Amino acid sequence: MKKIKLIEIAHGRSGDKGDAANVGIIAYNDEGYKILSKYLTAERVKKHFEGICLGKVERFELPNLRALNFLLHNTLGGGGTVSLKHDAQGKTLAAALLRMEIEME
Repeated sequence: MKKIKLIEIAHGRSGDKGDAANVGIIAYNDEGYKILSKYLTAERVKKHFEGICLGKVERFELPNLRALNFLLHNTLGGGGTVSLKHDAQGKTLAAALLRMEIEME
């Protein structure tokens, strides 16, 4: 098994959608997108953000952009205008996810 960090094959952006965080992970090339598609599941993202993401995680595929988009429900403490969290708008979540290691077969 080979381990890589997502940051080696992708970049990302994140932000808020009310109380949900929106995290986009974009592969640098087609091979990277194949890896993301196979190994970066909603379940793995949920586990990575355990204790932060209190709701479900939805995954959306955007193959034409070589990207995956994740919606992390119940993550931002009510949203940017009412949350007491340091990152009430979820701007750091993409950077946190890019540090995730995945094992490849």
